[in-house]
Amino acid sequence: MDNRDVILHVDHMTKRFGDLLVLNDISFDVRKGEFLCIVGPTGCGKTTFLNCITGLYELSDGQILVNGEPVDTRKHNIAYIFQEYSTMSWLTVEQNVAFGLKIKNVPKAVIDKEVAEVLEMVGLTKYKDYYPVELSTSMLQRVVIARAFATKPDILLMDEPYGQLDVELRFRLEDELLNLWRKLGTTVIFITHNIEEAVYLSENILVLTNKPTSIKQELKNPLPQPRNVVAPEFVEIRNKVTDLIKWW
Repeated sequence: MDNRDVILHVDHMTKRFGDLLVLNDISFDVRKGEFLCIVGPTGCGKTTFLNCITGLYELSDGQILVNGEPVDTRKHNIAYIFQEYSTMSWLTVEQNVAFGLKIKNVPKAVIDKEVAEVLEMVGLTKYKDYYPVELSTSMLQRVVIARAFATKPDILLMDEPYGQLDVELRFRLEDELLNLWRKLGTTVIFITHNIEEAVYLSENILVLTNKPTSIKQELKNPLPQPRNVVAPEFVEIRNKVTDLIKWW
C-alpha cells in the first residue's frame, strides 16, 4: 500500500473545444514523490491532458487540486518540460539553469548553490560557460532538465521530452532523470508514446483511450530499479500496456 500523501487530485477533468470533446470525465490521484507515466494512442490528447493540469487550459468541467487547493501556477511550484528544446540561445548553460530561480527572486547565494549542485548531477559543470549552440542534443536536454529540477518543483510535467532522440541517448537521459528523481524526491508526470520508456521509468502507468479520452486502466509497476528491458517481467508489463493501447 502506498502511504504517501496525495499531491495532485484530478476530479472528473473534462475538456471541450467547442463541440469537440477531447478529455472525458478523467479522475485520478498522484502521490508525493511518485513517478507516473501516461501513455495512449497517437492523437488522443495527451498534451491537452498536461495543459489542463497546469491551468493553461480552463476545464469545461471538473477540478484539479494541488495539496487540496485549486491548481494555480502562481502559488504552486510546477515545472513543465516541453517536447521542443527550450534553452535560451543568448544565455550560457549556467544562466539557463538559473533562469527559473531568478524569476522567483531567489537570493543569489542560493541560486549559485542550487545551480552548481544540479549541474554536477547532470554532468554539465565543465560546460557551464558554454552557449546552447555549442552543445550536443543530449546536453541541451540536460540543460532543460537541470533548469526544471533546480527550482525544486512540487510537480514536474514532462511532455515526450526524449521523443526525438536515438535509443542510446534516450536510455542515458532516462537513467539521469531517474537519478535526479530519486535524489530530489520530485513528483514526475511523464507523457510518452514509447511504451518501453513508460515501463522503464514509471512507478505507475495511466493508459488512456482514444478520443474522447478517458482512463482505460491504471497499472502498478512493481519492477525494481535498475530495470532490464529484456527481462521476462519487463516484457510482460510492456506487452500488457501495448495490448491496452490498441484501439482498432
